[in-house]
Amino acid sequence: MEITVVSPVYKSESLVVSLVERIEKTIEKLTNDYEIILVDDASTDNSWNEIEKIALRNKRVKGIQLSRNFGQHYAISAGLDYAKGNWIVVMDCDLQDVPEEITKLYLKTKEGFDIVLARRINRKDSLFQKTFSLLFYKVLGYLTGTDQDQTIANFGIYSNKVVQSICSMKENVRYFPVMVKWVGFNVAYVNVKHMERNGETSYNLKKRIHLALDVILSYSNKPIRLLVKLGIFISFSSFLVSLYYFIYWLNYNVISMGYTSVITSIWFLSGVIISTLGVIGLYVGKIFEDVKNRPLYIIKKIVND
Repeated sequence: MEITVVSPVYKSESLVVSLVERIEKTIEKLTNDYEIILVDDASTDNSWNEIEKIALRNKRVKGIQLSRNFGQHYAISAGLDYAKGNWIVVMDCDLQDVPEEITKLYLKTKEGFDIVLARRINRKDSLFQKTFSLLFYKVLGYLTGTDQDQTIANFGIYSNKVVQSICSMKENVRYFPVMVKWVGFNVAYVNVKHMERNGETSYNLKKRIHLALDVILSYSNKPIRLLVKLGIFISFSSFLVSLYYFIYWLNYNVISMGYTSVITSIWFLSGVIISTLGVIGLYVGKIFEDVKNRPLYIIKKIVND
């Protein structure tokens, strides 16, 4: 099989038919040997019913329904595990990723690249989403020591060997763009159109912050190293302060030091200690989740397996 298109679906019952039609119209200009995998992440609307109807009348469409809402990147992992194509396209279902741009991505692979990522030059997201995305990728890039680009998300085309490498990564926290960065291979970028979102995003502020925290803790130990540096800085600063007060005592014969400086030091150091223990506790919690070795996702039903 030449091309597989994987798309995680959540609360998109009105978009699924159009998504499949546009993907088929685009892919059939490139090859007749393709499949479309739609992974329903336990949508609360009728998305699965729409996927099932399409799959029953179109054998090229494979429908996968997860047992509960695992999250977008887990749904992507499920789709990748069942993908059979030499080239796998990953795209969102909300039609912000334009299906017609798959042609550009596929043609770019002919130049010898294993990964071709879609770069959204003019993002049609809200100011809040753009701002949060910019801050998230800046912090993530700093903490993980990698180059992160807010104009690049999941949309791209990946060779089968890239996808197999990603599927072999069994860590509990899944974040597809970082996993793509980690596996390496030859990467190219193509500028693509980006459209307005159809419907409301399922990523509210709480979910975004939770995802950001999970990704940072799972793919970087830099927060702990920063806390070690902070501890060294505080220790060195306290030595300088002690030296200052000692000299002050020798020159001015001060019997009792100030109450405010003592209380301030106690509260400051207590806050640092509690914060440090909190960060370590979060890392221990992530280790606890990983050692349980639970499946990344659970499939409730498959159509056209």
